Amino acid sequence: MDIDNQQAQQNDVSFANVWQELLWRGLIQVSTDQGELEKALSEETVTYYCGFDPTAPSLHLGHLVQLLLMRRLQLAGHKPLALVGGSTGLIGDPRPTTERSMQTKEQVAEWVADIQAQVQPFLSFEGDNAARMVNNLDWTAPLSAIDFLREIGKHYRVGTMIKKDIVASRLNSDEGISYAEFSYQILQGLDFLELNRQYGCTLQSGGSDQWGNLTSGTELIRKAEGKSVHAIGTPLITNSDGTKFGKSEGNAIWLNPEMTSPYEFYQFWLNTADADVVERLKIFTFRSRAEIAELELATAERPHERAAQKALAWDVNSLVHGVDATQKVIAASAAIFGNGELSELDEATLSAATAELPRATVSADGLGIVELLVAAGLSESNSAARRTVTEGGAYVNNRKVADLESVIETTELLHGRYLLLRRGKRTMAMVEVQDS
Repeated sequence: MDIDNQQAQQNDVSFANVWQELLWRGLIQVSTDQGELEKALSEETVTYYCGFDPTAPSLHLGHLVQLLLMRRLQLAGHKPLALVGGSTGLIGDPRPTTERSMQTKEQVAEWVADIQAQVQPFLSFEGDNAARMVNNLDWTAPLSAIDFLREIGKHYRVGTMIKKDIVASRLNSDEGISYAEFSYQILQGLDFLELNRQYGCTLQSGGSDQWGNLTSGTELIRKAEGKSVHAIGTPLITNSDGTKFGKSEGNAIWLNPEMTSPYEFYQFWLNTADADVVERLKIFTFRSRAEIAELELATAERPHERAAQKALAWDVNSLVHGVDATQKVIAASAAIFGNGELSELDEATLSAATAELPRATVSADGLGIVELLVAAGLSESNSAARRTVTEGGAYVNNRKVADLESVIETTELLHGRYLLLRRGKRTMAMVEVQDS
């Protein structure tokens, strides 16, 4: 995230307090006592935390919801604790259907560092309510098994634990659930207890599908410390048709640009359906209620302009990858369709922008326009390719080629090896040229 991005962020002053804004933005799916939470967030400085387990080398779209919730609360004056789970990542929270594959301790430690680096730009680590990064391995590693059972395990009842939705579904499956994953909720409860003791943390946030783990902590603190603390469960991000996004669905939108390129990331938001775009603007951008209302009206009256989608894509891509990367993505989109200079695109952006196009490989001595159109699959035969050229429908790197005998010079290759071929306005293919 750019520093300028962070400085431009603010909560909407048209709301009475941050809790009311969170409700309006649809960020509260479930919570402990709403009245008490609103009172605390309005009258006190609350220390709160969210945990991120290193079960992959990157966070994804669902985690972005948590990061933005944390940022909104920090902007309201509250103190965030960002927990990256060096110990819980060694176990992994139970998945709905199958046991997780455990990673090595070295791999988990590497992912802890990766995710800490991803979390850090979203929060401010300066000022009176500076964020703090914490790792639960710091307090779980020194615990012996006996101490863990005596001091923490004694507060848990197996009957209650097996009623948790995720545990119940796994118990009823053919695979069942291991004791390791079954115990995950105790480890997460321990995190909340430890953060409450060390930093006075009284609020935890997480996805609503983690509600059983969230309340594990509130119950443990009630039993061990005699205190009442709070939890917030945010909604899972789905399309209006119910489609989910995440690792388990195989279509995760990653925050790491090497796993989901800025171009793919931008296009994901740009392709948001009209039915979903307003809710996405509320959750994923810092645009005000008034600004979002204007975009909602534009979507209703002039849907073809896709003003809301463009605003959403710009805001979220800039937030995650920076303004410069977003400008490159927009330039790439324009250049691919003939409204910009392809030669000005860096290789990574060009590759991402053309990733879904048909691709072909040719030798450097086969760069005649007719042969290229056929090799790229844009024409079925030499005669069809010749018709395309004579009718003015053949383009190489957005340059119209009207001469049937034209041979493309190697000086025209993008990054020394690529050609973008187009037939007509929108039918394209990428050709990679190899030395003959």
